[in-house]
Amino acid sequence: MVKKLIRLNLSCLLLFILFTLSFGCSAMHNRERAAFNKLYNSGKYTEVAAIALKNKGNEKSDPSKLLQSMQASTALRYSKQYTESSSVFDECEDIIKVQNEKLMAQNAMSNVGAVLVNDSVLDYTGSEYDGIMINTYKALNFWQSGQNDLARIEFNRALERQRRAKERFAAKIQQQKEAIEKKQEEEKKNAENQKIKDQKNKCQKAPLPPLDIQKNLNNPDIATILNDKYSNLYEFKAYPDFINPFTTYMAGLFFMSQKDYKKADDLLKETYGMVENNPIVADDFANVEKRLNGKKSNKDYVWIVFENGLGPVKEEFRIDLPLFIFSDNVKYTGIALPKLKLRNQAYPYLTLKNNDKDICKTCELASMDRVVQTEFKNEYNLILTRAIMCTLTKTCAQYMANRKFGQLGGWAAACYQAATTAADLRIWTALPKDFQLAKVTTPSNGQLTISTPSGKDITVQVPQDSNSLIYLKIPTPGAKVVYDVVSF
Repeated sequence: MVKKLIRLNLSCLLLFILFTLSFGCSAMHNRERAAFNKLYNSGKYTEVAAIALKNKGNEKSDPSKLLQSMQASTALRYSKQYTESSSVFDECEDIIKVQNEKLMAQNAMSNVGAVLVNDSVLDYTGSEYDGIMINTYKALNFWQSGQNDLARIEFNRALERQRRAKERFAAKIQQQKEAIEKKQEEEKKNAENQKIKDQKNKCQKAPLPPLDIQKNLNNPDIATILNDKYSNLYEFKAYPDFINPFTTYMAGLFFMSQKDYKKADDLLKETYGMVENNPIVADDFANVEKRLNGKKSNKDYVWIVFENGLGPVKEEFRIDLPLFIFSDNVKYTGIALPKLKLRNQAYPYLTLKNNDKDICKTCELASMDRVVQTEFKNEYNLILTRAIMCTLTKTCAQYMANRKFGQLGGWAAACYQAATTAADLRIWTALPKDFQLAKVTTPSNGQLTISTPSGKDITVQVPQDSNSLIYLKIPTPGAKVVYDVVSF
């Protein structure tokens, strides 16, 4: 009896430690995210960059600080600290590179560690669009600071990352499949060992059959419940898997600026296939085709890229799922899943003026919402599977604790399960809602006025004898407007 109580106390202590770690990490992430978003959303990029760098810490390429590093480097970018921003983006890329190498090399069971608690206690692993935007932003940093050779390298890396994303996603699926199979084998062995122990101890309780993981994962009732609770998961127009039209277009525009018309033609053609309703992309594609045929343009143009609003965040929702625990008797138990919450544009458009006359308005080039939604939809079955396995593991632990230690043990395990059932809500919140585009002939006086629908005017001086790009960032209505001009 004393040994049994000691084992129970040790088990409760372990549960308490795991709960404390899980809850502490989650609370810290929530505080950091709230403080960052408050300043970032108002356009206070210098201040928020300092806070984000502090949260990141001094350790270089720390895997546990990938998200903080991405947030910090974005804030640095919009405070026009391009060198510092690219340096931190380099760290982000180093971390993702190591993560991808582990993904391709690690054994299947290494991904099942989250089933003991939840995904949020593991190091944040970047989404494919994270890596693509890291290289895209680095390329823009270099382009905006006149380092075109480095910009070329980063655009090529971003495009290569898009090309290889499907391979990495396939590896994730295969790895999880193997992990499920190994977990099932482990459950069979556990059931056999428990049966031997019961026989040795002359236990009168009925022997436990192995937990049927695949039966739970294939339960059609789960899909019905999920569709009811998250009905808009698939209600959007998806982009091609892991392709960001903004990245492809900006790479095409860059290579056009460098007179690499063949590469620009391929990229603008690909972009046009995704956003064929955008007249500027169509015009750029047509003009590059003309250049390839030896025709020259006698006009100079100004491209305006408007990084608009705030990208999605994640929120948690909970549902009760029917699970089969050691029998065909259904047990309903809680599960926590992430859900995308879309945020607002800063403005529906910007108006371009010259000499107080309206010339045109910006229109959508690419929706970051759709980029995130497309990947999130593809990833959701993996997220759901991990969450179900996590819940199965904890529910079985609760069942076994009650069987071994009585009601007190079952109660302790139930408390732990309730406390650690949480969705991973981490996401790169510094991304925009969408990217908008406009293109005008270079004004003869070199002055272009950009107006918001609220009546705020920004007068920008552009070179009169060359093409140029104005890149603007506005996260929320009334926030500080940050812009830069690149000539080519």
